[in-house]
Amino acid sequence: MNALIPPEEIVSWIPGELTLDSAPLAWDGMKLKGYRYDSLDVEIPTMRDYMIVAYKNRDAQMSRRQEGERWQSARVGPGVVSVLTRAAQSQWRWNKPIEVSHMYLSQAAVGNIAIEAFERDIKNIEMFDVVSSEDPVLSAVVANLAHELEQGGPGGKLYAEALKIQGCVHLLRNYASVAFREFPCYGGLTKPQVRVLMEFIETNIERNISLAELAAVTRLSTFHFTRCFRAEFGCPPHAYVMSRKLEHAKQLLGRKDVSLKAVAASSGFSDQSHMTRLFRRALNTTPAEYRRQITGLGPMHSDSEIE
Repeated sequence: MNALIPPEEIVSWIPGELTLDSAPLAWDGMKLKGYRYDSLDVEIPTMRDYMIVAYKNRDAQMSRRQEGERWQSARVGPGVVSVLTRAAQSQWRWNKPIEVSHMYLSQAAVGNIAIEAFERDIKNIEMFDVVSSEDPVLSAVVANLAHELEQGGPGGKLYAEALKIQGCVHLLRNYASVAFREFPCYGGLTKPQVRVLMEFIETNIERNISLAELAAVTRLSTFHFTRCFRAEFGCPPHAYVMSRKLEHAKQLLGRKDVSLKAVAASSGFSDQSHMTRLFRRALNTTPAEYRRQITGLGPMHSDSEIE
């Protein structure tokens, strides 16, 4: 099998002027690169990642063929995308200079989203090569990523992650064939798995614990872990972790020397307001009110700051 080519090496096969590059931002499972190309006839190698090509401001005739197939041709321009699957060679040519953005999605990124979207264990994902597709959704995803790369702003990493998820889901819905694994359901977790899982949650209660981390601790896929966890505890993992955060916060609220802000941070809430919302939802009270109930601390104490 030919070596799989990462996005950084594509320029060796498709020579052009680099105009955008997300590499310094280190987005997880996704890269964005922009290029200006002259008219070319090129071999596309076996790529490591799935690639979406969004065309910016030039109308051109785009043609593609794979080994043993005839040429397929279509017009491309703004609002149009091409989709290239991974690990497959093909030949592409276009008759005019073009400016494009390449959005690269890793196999792991697409696979993880597929598991969440379909709630089943994935055996294989086959992405269809598409020469030209009028696709306002993918065009907007790529354009918004390019804008974020050029302009930036608060919450940039979270914004890029949201766009990656939107792009993956759209690809899976419209350009992919997904095969599933079938496994028997064996019930809950083993005692050793439960023990190591509980230790991991309590040790890391102060931070945002991901589903992938919990699954890795038990050495299960995220799909199997979620199913086994629900069978064991009667609730999804995120609900259980949140209940442990609340219990941790309740214990700290019994100490008058720990501020509400410190309680929230130590219990793994994003901020004090987040903790307050969860207390209201779960206990129909606020952290400050709960502290007063269990300690007799008066409302004029400095720790009544924000409820």
